[in-house]
Amino acid sequence: MAELFPLSPVPLYSQLRELLRSRILDGTYPPHSRMPSENELGQSFGVSRITVRQALGDLQKEGLIFKNHGKGTFVARPKAFQNVSTLQGLAESMSQMGYEVINRLHSLKHLPASARVAERLGLEEGAPVTEIKRVRLVNREPVSLEVTYVPRAVGEKLEKADLVARDIFLIIENDCGIALGHADLAIDAVLADADLTRALDVEEGASIMRIERLTHAADGTPLDFEYLYYRGDAFQYRLRIDRQKGSHA
Repeated sequence: MAELFPLSPVPLYSQLRELLRSRILDGTYPPHSRMPSENELGQSFGVSRITVRQALGDLQKEGLIFKNHGKGTFVARPKAFQNVSTLQGLAESMSQMGYEVINRLHSLKHLPASARVAERLGLEEGAPVTEIKRVRLVNREPVSLEVTYVPRAVGEKLEKADLVARDIFLIIENDCGIALGHADLAIDAVLADADLTRALDVEEGASIMRIERLTHAADGTPLDFEYLYYRGDAFQYRLRIDRQKGSHA
């Protein structure tokens, strides 16, 4: 058994936190398994319950464990994540990290653009667009519902493509021959309604991360407007930001 070092300058709760974190990440404590109780951990490592609570509190803040009142503390399922420092589709990004991403195509419709969709795509209200709804599954679990709007000319080409196995971004670039440039994102949170409950296998009212993404072609033309709904318990968006040089307090 690994030991804690009382004489170390590193606080005992930090040592315990790092040890427990490593056991969670290496699978010693697998997802959804029950963690030892505070008393058991205190006795195993010769520390007080206050020290154990501090360590567990930090791990809970990180999302590595969760408490089920009356039943104990359990290991959380690790969240899939996507870095957003570059413009990539979900499968394009996740497959590089060893995840399997497949899609469940719910619908593809050609319809008149609503005022909101038309405004975002730079079209007249009522102009023909294509709406595509897909559930994205990561390692066979539903993680997001993706609602995509593109001009109908692009949508007709997407209709002929393999939307179950491929990212829309790659289809646009490779099949349609349109180079993508940049995307504007807005992120907020919503509560799961009946549609999201069915699509993502969550309880009604569960917290859902919503991303509104407008992707432009390389020439700046708005091309792909999406609502992306992600399960908050299963997915993270990660980004790196740098402090602007020359900033002054």
